[in-house]
Amino acid sequence: MNIRFFALSEMDTALRQRLCQRTAVDLSHLVSLVEPMVQRVRSEGDKAVSELTREYDGADIPPGRFRVHPEAIEAALHALSPELRQALEISIANIKRFHEKQREQGSWQTHVAPGILAGEKVVPIPSAGLYIPRGKGSFPSMMMMAGVPAKVAGVERVVVVTPPDADGAADRATLAAASLIGVDEIYCVGGVQAIAALAFGTETIPKVAKIVGPGSGYVMAAKQLVSPYVDTGLPAGPSEAIILADDAVDPETAATDLLIEAEHGSDSSAFLLTTSATMAQAALQLIPSLASKLPEPRRTFCRHVLENSGGVLLAQDMHEAMDFINEFAPEHLQILTRDPLSVLDHVKCAGEALLGYFTPGTLANYSLGPNAILPTSGFARTWSSLSVRDFTRRMSFAMVDEKAFRDLAPHTAMLAHYEGFPAHAAALTLRLQRLSEDSSSHSE
Repeated sequence: MNIRFFALSEMDTALRQRLCQRTAVDLSHLVSLVEPMVQRVRSEGDKAVSELTREYDGADIPPGRFRVHPEAIEAALHALSPELRQALEISIANIKRFHEKQREQGSWQTHVAPGILAGEKVVPIPSAGLYIPRGKGSFPSMMMMAGVPAKVAGVERVVVVTPPDADGAADRATLAAASLIGVDEIYCVGGVQAIAALAFGTETIPKVAKIVGPGSGYVMAAKQLVSPYVDTGLPAGPSEAIILADDAVDPETAATDLLIEAEHGSDSSAFLLTTSATMAQAALQLIPSLASKLPEPRRTFCRHVLENSGGVLLAQDMHEAMDFINEFAPEHLQILTRDPLSVLDHVKCAGEALLGYFTPGTLANYSLGPNAILPTSGFARTWSSLSVRDFTRRMSFAMVDEKAFRDLAPHTAMLAHYEGFPAHAAALTLRLQRLSEDSSSHSE
């Protein structure tokens, strides 16, 4: 394994920019491949979904079997081992407790000035489609992370789409997690065709107001294509992580944690960033041995990542390290330093920050409570993790009494005239004129 190694101080601007370039950022090629499939689903509906599922997933599923029967969902729950069911229940409870804290009050109002009442009303969105991937594994964790905040938010219709196996069946643990959360509208459809079906609707799959959930580059390209027609949520693509370590942690721990996100897939990004040259050299020696112990395809995924889109980075000091982190804006940032809380103060751009030796990414991906569906591809500069707020909207309202209108309208009319909107101004001057006329008639 030829693990990439870079010293930040020796990198020029072009190399640094290439290092920050994720494998899935340039979707132009994928968009051209995906667009015909999206259009087929839009025009042909269920027929196209079934044909594309047969072509790309190898599963022959007629439209009448797209939706997973409630009995199959219940059977999946009962088929779990007691230990796996308990693990799901513990994770769901933690995720639910965390997300319940994100619930906003139903509405608020204030007098912004005498006679002017204004406020906001918080309402759940009417429907949400949850894309639960399966291409590189089974992900009941994503079912929990997407489903719990949607249910806590009060979304009336929560829809799940998830790819089938070759026999046309959905992952049993994903179905079980959905059952425990209280989601029962599940379609055994994945990939581009699932995104297009949620966006436009088919004879069997009604369209939704919003689509959330991570996926491959093809799924991301499909989301980009349908984004003019449906809210596609935060940009959640292939996994990425930076492990920040100083000499306070042993190299084996840092190297082991580096493989957490690397084993997700060959399109992931994973860097060990350290201020210790000794740590860097030790990690370079340890990583091949640790990766070789993983089963396939995880071993190959890690090799591809660390040879092409990840590696080991050496910083001169913590200041240089933080500059790179904030430029890269990783999905996951794990801080293995002497004082992780002080380092956190300098983090500006990351999807999440995991602090200290006892907070590896594994716990965050499953069981801690905060959401593990996070912005990728540098979008952590402006986006936040999936939350209850993604499943609600805020509608403002206002009401003005007569006296406040008399005071405010002339000033507002002046602004409308300045911007060249006479109809805007006329709506005010008409009312002012009528108020003046009413006052004159009352004074006679």
